[in-house]
Amino acid sequence: MSSPANAMQFVCPWPCLVVPTPKSVSTRSFAQTMVASQSKVSKMFAQALSNSCNIPASQLPKPCFKVFNERERLMTLQCRFSIDDAKYDDDDGRINRTGTLLIVGATIVMVVIGSGVLSLTLAIAQSRWIKDKKGRKHTKSTSTRSITVQDHHKTKIKQPKAKTKSNMEKTTSQEQPNSGTYVEPQYSGSRIKGDTITLDFVKKMMNDFKEQKYLDRGYASKILLQTKKILKALPSLVDITVPHGKHVTVCGDVHGQFYDLLNIFELNGIPSEENPYLFNGDFVDRGSFSVEVAFTLFAFKCMSPSAMYIARGNHESKSMNKIFGFEGEVRAKLNDKFVKMFAEVFNCLPLAHVINKKVFVVHGGLFSVDGVKLSQIRSINRFCEPPDEGLMHDLLWSDPQPLPGRGPSKRGNRCFCFGEDVTKRFLKDNNLDLVVRSHKSMHKGYEIQHDGKLITVFSAPNYCDKKGNKGAFIRFEAPDLKPNIITFEAVPHPDVKPMAYANNFNRLFS
Repeated sequence: MSSPANAMQFVCPWPCLVVPTPKSVSTRSFAQTMVASQSKVSKMFAQALSNSCNIPASQLPKPCFKVFNERERLMTLQCRFSIDDAKYDDDDGRINRTGTLLIVGATIVMVVIGSGVLSLTLAIAQSRWIKDKKGRKHTKSTSTRSITVQDHHKTKIKQPKAKTKSNMEKTTSQEQPNSGTYVEPQYSGSRIKGDTITLDFVKKMMNDFKEQKYLDRGYASKILLQTKKILKALPSLVDITVPHGKHVTVCGDVHGQFYDLLNIFELNGIPSEENPYLFNGDFVDRGSFSVEVAFTLFAFKCMSPSAMYIARGNHESKSMNKIFGFEGEVRAKLNDKFVKMFAEVFNCLPLAHVINKKVFVVHGGLFSVDGVKLSQIRSINRFCEPPDEGLMHDLLWSDPQPLPGRGPSKRGNRCFCFGEDVTKRFLKDNNLDLVVRSHKSMHKGYEIQHDGKLITVFSAPNYCDKKGNKGAFIRFEAPDLKPNIITFEAVPHPDVKPMAYANNFNRLFS
């Protein structure tokens, strides 16, 4: 299938159709034409859908037209529709397009106009209830072939439903996240004895997660509350001391790839005071086992704070979680109240770490201005959602570049890139030797830049089941702290696709 060079390309599970439209057609005029011609468009779509799906036109729902040009909601829509840069690229750039949305019952039609080209797909999915052997209800979806409409060309996609938890949605007292250690009577998973989270509990919990079992809400609440208390007492810049002959392991983005996290522990050992880890942000979103990843890291933090260090990434925020799947996953596996609890914990995560006063570890990168001291980072008031500018924003969002100085970033949103000279000045000003950061997928799992003074480490292999990249982690052993980089391949996981819990269309208009 060929397509015009200037067409916006959609990457999605359905067949794709790209057709040119007259350059004189503007988004606004096209939207007005659609709204003014609802009857004609409705009839056209009804006939096309009827012919394709063998559904009588009279049984199709009446369409509703809406002009859709709100920035954040359109970004959500585009990410959900799997536009390549938005869904799979780790750049997380802010997308600012305009478009028109046509809703036909549960069927979604999107129209995006850019550079005189209309790029679109058209598909319909049918859902029906089925029962398994235990009598539990599930949905089963099937997609039809693409449909070509010669009059007006549009895109239609049915949003897949998030998986929901069976036997765990009863509205009893356990719906309250702060209900202490109330445990559902039928719960047979790992259990916390008293207030102490032990290694035995964490191992049993990880094994339950591996078998796709859920953690009881009472224990989930306890872990989140304890984690929040521990993190809240920390400064925004945490110092890690590694004794002579000992080591610490730094991991990059995990992005909800729980089975790859288990593989890291298989390769490098379970976290302990003798084998501490630093996870450098972005441990949720995109991957569909983010809840399991978060509870695993948090449980180790509660078990032994010096065995597990956790930094904040740009994805540990409400706005990103709403778009890239974590919020929907929490709602599906727990309930709405836990969305707020996770957000409160994320607001307490430190922003950066320093290992033995020599290695600066941060999720994103350095700053838009020179002269920033470690004391300034340590004093940042981080207990909030990430701002759109300032030191906290730079720490979470910036990237290195090969050119000197600072330059624009394709991520947008006031993001920027910094060169080797910026890195060396920051290290010299703060008597440091090395910057370790994450934030971007790397084909080898890592990349060494800026004359060996900056290393990017990424720990989500075959990112989003698509990239084909390796994962990596770095071991630093005292006293020389020479980075020992270990790479690894992805491991199999259950057949749950990335972004399976991404934003439900019903919430786009709430």
